[in-house]
Amino acid sequence: MSHSPFPLGKRTIRRHQLREIVPLADTTIYDMEQRGEFPQRFYLTTRTVVWDLAEVEAWLEQRRHASRQKVVKRAPSPDVNLRKTRPVKG
Repeated sequence: MSHSPFPLGKRTIRRHQLREIVPLADTTIYDMEQRGEFPQRFYLTTRTVVWDLAEVEAWLEQRRHASRQKVVKRAPSPDVNLRKTRPVKG
């Protein structure tokens, strides 16, 4: 009896399944992968890429924890006085 390199419970997901779990644009995910901030995709065939579901779920849990701890930097609020269209008059 040969042993598989992956446990039987190991699951992969394709791009459309990833989009259902992680509501980010493809380019954002790609950029985060390149910076090492998101689980890396890997190729099953020359045309099929997948992600490890356990890695994606762990990433989500890490992001949830970081958000609760106020570790994740948030984008600054825009200064409405600097808008070119419809500036705030004060």
